[in-house]
Amino acid sequence: LPAASLKGDAAAGKEVFASAGCAACHTLSEANASGTVGPNLDDAKPSDELVVQRVTLGQGGMPSFKDQLQPQQIADVAAFVSSATGG
Repeated sequence: LPAASLKGDAAAGKEVFASAGCAACHTLSEANASGTVGPNLDDAKPSDELVVQRVTLGQGGMPSFKDQLQPQQIADVAAFVSSATGG
């Protein structure tokens, strides 16, 4: 996974979370997001590595975003989610 070797920027990742539509499906208090389709990220506390994997490859109802987001954007959103949740 290309994003796995990159250092993410949590501040930039917050913008990616908003612009990529993550809030439509996920709850994440740091992003004022209350979606109920996907997992509640505050509860799941995913690691940086898990976010990179899910955003890149998708799983279950989660689509892959590898064609919509650049590897750096994936690394950034992973840094944001994992730092916001303590994952």
